Amino acid sequence: MSQARADITQYKRWVIKIGSALLTNEGRGLDHKAIAAWVSQMATLRQHHIDVILVSSGSVAEGMSRLGLTERPTALYQLQAAAAVGQMGLIQTYESFFQQHGLRTAQILLTHDDLSNRKRYLNARSTLNELIRLGVVPIINENDTVTTDEIRFGDNDTLGGLVSNLIEADILAILTDQQGLYHSDPRLNPNAPLVQEAHALDPELMQMAGNSKGKLGRGGMATKIRAARLAARSGTATVIVSGREAGVLNRVFAGENLGSLLLPNQPPIAARKQWLASHLQMRGKLFLDQGASHALCHAGKSLLPVGVTQQQGAFKRGEMVVCINPQGEEIAYGLVNYNSDEVNKIIGLASDLILDKLGYVDEPELIHRNNLVLL
Repeated sequence: MSQARADITQYKRWVIKIGSALLTNEGRGLDHKAIAAWVSQMATLRQHHIDVILVSSGSVAEGMSRLGLTERPTALYQLQAAAAVGQMGLIQTYESFFQQHGLRTAQILLTHDDLSNRKRYLNARSTLNELIRLGVVPIINENDTVTTDEIRFGDNDTLGGLVSNLIEADILAILTDQQGLYHSDPRLNPNAPLVQEAHALDPELMQMAGNSKGKLGRGGMATKIRAARLAARSGTATVIVSGREAGVLNRVFAGENLGSLLLPNQPPIAARKQWLASHLQMRGKLFLDQGASHALCHAGKSLLPVGVTQQQGAFKRGEMVVCINPQGEEIAYGLVNYNSDEVNKIIGLASDLILDKLGYVDEPELIHRNNLVLL
C-alpha cells in the first residue's frame, strides 16, 4: 500500500459523487439495488465517524424514465421538466435507504449563483457544516429546474469539486462506470494501463481523458479531471473509481489500490481565494503583457493598468474577469475595480495617470492581489 493510499484511512470528510449511468442503470429507471449498496457503504463510513456529503446526479435520467423518454432532451425547458419529475423519485429513494441505517438526510439544490455570490456562498457553507455537525447526510444536486446556461455548473463532477472546496473535504470520491483514468482510451487500446496515482494538476491528465461523454450525463472523464483540479485548491485528494466494484467505498477507505488517485500538489488556498476560484462564469477578459503576467504569477503583485494590452467583454466594477498572458493562457481570475468602459480608457497607463484620464481614482490597481486567484 502506498503512503497516499494509507493516508485515506485517516481522511475524516468525504464528498461522494455518483453519476447518472450508475444510478439509473443506463436509463432503465433507478437502480435500487445498487443505490442500497452505496448507501450501506456510506453508513459504514459514518460508523467510522466519517463526514459524508453526497453529490448525486440522476434527476434528469430518472425523470426521463418516468416520462418514457428514450433520448436526453435538448431543449432547456424539457430538461427542467424531466429534472423536476426525477428529483422526487431520486430523493425518496435515498431517504428510504438511509433511514434503514438510522441516518437522516437533507436535500440541497444549488446553482452557480449560489456559490458566486459571496453571501450565499458563506450561507451554503454554514448550512452544510451545521448539517454535518448534526449527523445529517446532505444530498446535493444542481438545481436543474431553475438553472440556465449562464448559471449552470455544467456537470455534477464540477459541482463535486466546488463542494469539496466549500466544506474543505479531505477526499472527493467520484464513482463512475469506468475503472478510473487510463493512459489512453481503453475502447481504442484495450491494453491501456490505468493511472493509479498522479498529481491532479499534471497537464498530461487532460490529454489522457480525451472527450468521451456518456449519453445520460453531461460529464466525461475530462470533467472528472477538472473536478480533481478544483478540489485540489482546498487540499482535497480525488479518487476516480468504478461504482460497480463491490464494496468500493469501504475498500477505498481501507487503502485498497482501486481506481485513480489524484493528489493535490500545492498548498491549500485560503477560503476567500477558493470562493474567487469557484466562479465559472467570467464577465470579461484582460490581456496582459509579459511583465504583468510575471508580476502576478511569480511576484505576488496586484494587476495595474500599465500591464494590460487589451480588454474584451462588458463588465461592471466588482465583477469577475479572467487574466490572459501573451501566450493565450488563462492565468488568474479577479474582481475588477473599474467597469469595461473605464478600463478601455486606462489600459497601458501608469496608475498615477488614472486621475487625469478619468477625472477620479477608485483604486490604483485594476485588480488588487487580495481579490485575485491564480489558476
